[in-house]
Amino acid sequence: MKKPKRPTNGNATASILRHWQKAVPNDRLAHLVKDTTRAFIRALQMRLTQHSVSFGHWAFLRILWETDGLTQRELSEQAGVMEPTTFSAIKAMEKLGYVMRKQVSADKRKMYVYLTPKGRLLKSKLVPLAEAVNSVGIRGVKPSDITATRRTMLAILENLARDEMESSNAQHRIPSTRELSRLVSDAGKGRVAAKRRA
Repeated sequence: MKKPKRPTNGNATASILRHWQKAVPNDRLAHLVKDTTRAFIRALQMRLTQHSVSFGHWAFLRILWETDGLTQRELSEQAGVMEPTTFSAIKAMEKLGYVMRKQVSADKRKMYVYLTPKGRLLKSKLVPLAEAVNSVGIRGVKPSDITATRRTMLAILENLARDEMESSNAQHRIPSTRELSRLVSDAGKGRVAAKRRA
């Protein structure tokens, strides 16, 4: 008996394109941005894999290439991820020899992250890959359209950042990972209790 064929990466990409070109060409802009971001990430990850670097590590390397010697908290803030995620990534990168952690102040709780020579050398190999992905992404797009898209995306970012900063509603903030887990767990318990009462 033949095993069913697993969808290939190409099939998944073709499905996303069909979705946007035929099914819902006027769907919300947020969905289009999400799928475009996902496509950029997939294209870059395909190339980073050749150098045994994950996309998650790439995000931290990019930051450290610009500003070496940040605390784990500063790295989290700049990468836009929670501190436990940063801690796990930095530990893995330390094992790979890309970074090292040091205490450089009297505050023993503050660990600073520095690139090793191996981590610094990755820049010359990996940045051209990211530039290639950008070139592929804008192939055939007029320079004036790229300029307009950049201007629009920056305006959207500013609007959403302003909305977040101006929000006085406690419901409109980003919960910590622990808090989010508790909220999801509590919601699940509430559904179970409602079923039992029914």
